[in-house]
Amino acid sequence: MKFGFAVLLLLVATSVYAQTGLTITTEPNAIVWVDDIRRGTTDASGKLTLNKISAGRHSVRVRANGFKESTAALLPGRRALAVRLVATTDRAELKFQEAEAAREKARDDTSLKEAADLYHDAIKLRPAFPAAQIGLARVLMSLNEFKEAHAAIDAARQTRPAYAEASAIEGRLYREEAFDDEAVRSFRRAIREGGGVQPEAYVGMAKVWEDKGQFAEAILEYKKALVQLSDSEPVIYQMLGAAYEKVEKPKEAVAAYEKYLQLAPNGSYAAAIRSILEQLKREAAGEQIIP
Repeated sequence: MKFGFAVLLLLVATSVYAQTGLTITTEPNAIVWVDDIRRGTTDASGKLTLNKISAGRHSVRVRANGFKESTAALLPGRRALAVRLVATTDRAELKFQEAEAAREKARDDTSLKEAADLYHDAIKLRPAFPAAQIGLARVLMSLNEFKEAHAAIDAARQTRPAYAEASAIEGRLYREEAFDDEAVRSFRRAIREGGGVQPEAYVGMAKVWEDKGQFAEAILEYKKALVQLSDSEPVIYQMLGAAYEKVEKPKEAVAAYEKYLQLAPNGSYAAAIRSILEQLKREAAGEQIIP
């Protein structure tokens, strides 16, 4: 039987992205990454169930406060994975965990600077600490301290030259500085370093195209990110919906916004989306909108 090229591509995509469920068991309140994509936090019993995991081999990374971070291989077909963490007394690791928690809770410049100080403390204890340098770069970017953020990325690369997350953050920095060409190069480097898996870089690329008014290109990048994020970041659906509005595709915008509401009914964009959905649905149905 002969297949056309397009059909073969569809068969490959179906195989690669076939979905299955996975339950991870480890310490309570542990953060879980799959292929360096954050997928959630375990509950009080130490369990996290992921409904969407693509077929194939994956890397699962787990971090819990007070424990040494651990990475385990997820073999094809596995529906459950237990990751045992070992308590740590490593001062640099503990200070890094404190910094990460402070960064996630930070809501103003004062708390961001406190997180930056904690990252600096961790780096003093362990100078070759690329994850801490990248956490610091994120904080410095939020503080608009771009020169210092670039320096932190450079320091991370001294220990880990091929670092997809570092390249993605570098791209975001360049975009904030309005250096679009440099941003695109960094995002593309992040995607290469991540073996094609780097949703933060795809979203960054989408933002660059939006800055240029190229919304059709932005939509393609958002879609790539969504495939890899497996619905773990509902806000991307909001961004996708807004891009579809820009290219006057109300039907697609409605679908994206409704997906956002399904995943985040009480999210920060929920009220605004609900206020425009009915009008968009009428536009999608071809009704004339009277101002």
